[in-house]
Amino acid sequence: MMNKILVSACLMGFKVRYDGSEKAQMTDQLQRWQKEQRLVIHCPELAAGLPVPRPPAEIVSTDDQDVMQAQVRIHEMTGQDVTEHYQLAAWLALRTAQESGCTAALLTDGSPTCGSQFIYDGSFSGQRKSGMGVAASLLAEHGIAVFSEKRLADLIAWIDEKER
Repeated sequence: MMNKILVSACLMGFKVRYDGSEKAQMTDQLQRWQKEQRLVIHCPELAAGLPVPRPPAEIVSTDDQDVMQAQVRIHEMTGQDVTEHYQLAAWLALRTAQESGCTAALLTDGSPTCGSQFIYDGSFSGQRKSGMGVAASLLAEHGIAVFSEKRLADLIAWIDEKER
């Protein structure tokens, strides 16, 4: 069985990040998977109607409380509470992954949506902390294996193992 992978659109060269940039990671492996039609390219934030560019947003919390349960909030640098937009982004990512048959996701680390290894600490000072963004967390809770762009080798090994 061929495993499908939900992949952050910014990693595929789409200029959809908060500042209108991309984080292209078009490795030979991603190009091969794209030709095999394994990749489902998706930007949760764009799907939820957030504009490009948009103010930076961070999960504002003192610990690892759950954004999806509204225990903590996501604020833009301007102070605007955008929690509901990011919750919608997470649900749309999950729906896209499930409807497309994705078993894994390759997401952009650091994002309040897609971060899987780290997120920013909510102070807008560039300080990072361990944690997951709302979409990464929701995908993982629903059995979709989540990998950051820095863990592409782990994703390749995971796919190889699943398809043996």
